[in-house]
Formats: sequence, structure tokens, C-alpha cells
Amino acid sequence: MIESPDRTPLPRDFFDRPVLEVAPDLLGRTLVRMTDDGPIELRLTEVEAYAGEADPGSHAYRGRTARNAVMFGPPGHAYVYFTYGMWHCLNLVCGPEGRASGVLLRAGEIRVGHDLARRRRISARYDKELAKGPARLATALDVDRTLDGTDACAGPKSPLSVLTGTPVPSDQVRNGPRTGVGGEGAVHPWRFWVDGDPTVSPYRAHTPRRRRT
Repeated sequence: MIESPDRTPLPRDFFDRPVLEVAPDLLGRTLVRMTDDGPIELRLTEVEAYAGEADPGSHAYRGRTARNAVMFGPPGHAYVYFTYGMWHCLNLVCGPEGRASGVLLRAGEIRVGHDLARRRRISARYDKELAKGPARLATALDVDRTLDGTDACAGPKSPLSVLTGTPVPSDQVRNGPRTGVGGEGAVHPWRFWVDGDPTVSPYRAHTPRRRRT
């Protein structure tokens, strides 16, 4: 018999902890996106931790800017950024207010709203590919910069929230280098995923972008 996931929203103090505690603890939790067309629910299977000004791989490494301001708190809010001129990525802010850190939501299993996710991910051949990677996850859930700063702890009326779900046992959690992070940040094994889950994205090392001539 499969145990039903807990529908209780995660409180703010869940996020008000060191990012390396929050990141693996998010695996198995239920991310809810309320769209104009109905809800989409996703079980988180892969995340990455970014430790702000102490982390060369973080957007906040060089301090606060207009773009990364949400990362400096309060915890439990969404940080959404636009990358490569094409894709959005969704993060959840962690740690005490004033010290930037966050968890990038890299992949998950769509459990509710498959039809809504497929409208946005028409290239996905199988359900396991709908949110397999951070850009795909954001696309499937209709996430863009308008959600930057959204309070994910505000309750059921929020367009984004995280439910307790069914946390993944520690012996099923794996970790390794973050995808696409170069330089000093490449050495941190701060990507966490559910072992053997088909929705987890493949690891890709950092590839320097060529300059256009």
C-alpha cells in the first residue's frame, strides 16, 4: 500500500536553514503551481544548492544586484531568472534574511496536470521528460519572471507553494558536482537527486562559451 503524501505546506522555518540542509530535504516534496487553467503538481527529484556570496557558482557571489535581490531573503520566496535569452529557471530562497542562498529546482515528476504541462512541453516524448532539467521544469509549470519574489509559504492562494509530500529517505539520495558550473564552483558536490529516478536530468560538465568573432 502506497502512503498518501502529506498535503501540509512547508513552513518558512523549513527554508530558514543552511542551504546544504534544505536542498536534499526538498527531494520528494510536492511543488504546486496554480495556473489560470488549473493546478500542476510535481514531485521534486533533483535540486542544486547555491551558497550566495560564499559560492563562486552563485548569482549572488559578487553581492546584491537588482537581478538577484530576492536571494537575500526572506526565505521561502521564489527566485526566477532568465538565461541564455531563452529559458527561465526556478529557485527557492534559503537561509537567514540578508545572506543570499537558494536551491535551483532541476527536475521532477509531474503528478497532477499532465495535460497542462504538455501544452507547454510539446516536444516531450514521454511524461518522464516533461520536467527533466531546470528549463523544462520552469516551462512545464509556466514559470517566468513575473513569479520572481513570490512567497511560496503564503498558503493555497499563492501561485507557487511547496507541500510536505513524502520526503526521500537519506539512503536514496545521491549527490555530485553541479551541472554546467565552472571555475572554483565546479568542485562543490552540491547537486542532489533521487537515486534511479527516470526524471533526473543527465550530468553535464561546464563548457566555456565561445566568443563570437
